Amino acid sequence: MHNWQPSATREALFARQALYQTIRHFFTQRKVLEVETPLLTLAPVADPNITPMHCEGRWLHTSPEYAMKRLLCAGFGDIYQICKVFRQGEAGRRHNPEFTMLEWYRVDWSLAQLIEEVAELMQRLLKPRFTELPILHLSYAEAMQAYADLDVHHTDDQNIASLGQQLANADLALSRDGWLDIIMSHQVEPNLPANTLVFIDHFPASQAALAKVIERDGIAVAERFELFFNGMELANGYHELTDPKIQRQRFNQELQGTDRPCDELLLQALEVGLPDSSGVALGLDRVLLHLLDCKEIAQVLSFDWSRA
Repeated sequence: MHNWQPSATREALFARQALYQTIRHFFTQRKVLEVETPLLTLAPVADPNITPMHCEGRWLHTSPEYAMKRLLCAGFGDIYQICKVFRQGEAGRRHNPEFTMLEWYRVDWSLAQLIEEVAELMQRLLKPRFTELPILHLSYAEAMQAYADLDVHHTDDQNIASLGQQLANADLALSRDGWLDIIMSHQVEPNLPANTLVFIDHFPASQAALAKVIERDGIAVAERFELFFNGMELANGYHELTDPKIQRQRFNQELQGTDRPCDELLLQALEVGLPDSSGVALGLDRVLLHLLDCKEIAQVLSFDWSRA
């Protein structure tokens, strides 16, 4: 196939159209407002595990999270957005540097309530291919114990690094969380039950990102979850951090050693007050991949990275 030709079929694009219609109907029924925020921003994501793209003195957003939180602080209430997002270097069977994300926020909702809504939406989105899907809830510690035989909260850094090196078959210079990511991606994810919506929550506090941290069974954990389906991460959700001082501390820590500016506009909004809320980002291209039983993300994109 020549590179001028689309990477997706006409049928795949019809499926994408139907997917968007289902999402919009789902949120319209629940009186959740659809919003639009800028793709180009003054400050990029602070997450050191995500590499943003720079363009014309601004940054292509990797998620609409920061701007949507400013809308929450301004009193817009429950909101959602379907948009393109950009992440440098992520091109492959499961990744495209430009991809489509659904992100939404629920005010005065707990993480458990949001997980329930994510499960309900996923059942609808995948219904054309799957009947009612089973749902499995695990804590991060339970998942690591069950699928990697690892007591994550009581195992030292050296043993975690040793297991990670065995799985990666490489001697890398990674932090504890870096090795835990290797264990999750190489050992846990591939062994999760098939055709099941698997929610893993209560991540280590060091992986909180923009989520609140709570104490559970005497251990500090992050109030966040990830959704996995057939060995692939589809969604990442938080009970959102509302404290501007703690948020600034996390930004300062994450931005160390980078040339990325801090998002002062978000911090100003947090000073005004972010309502108690829970939010989630869902990768729609990956949902389509599962819905259409495709092997590569390119098959659900009009033009993938190599043809763009």
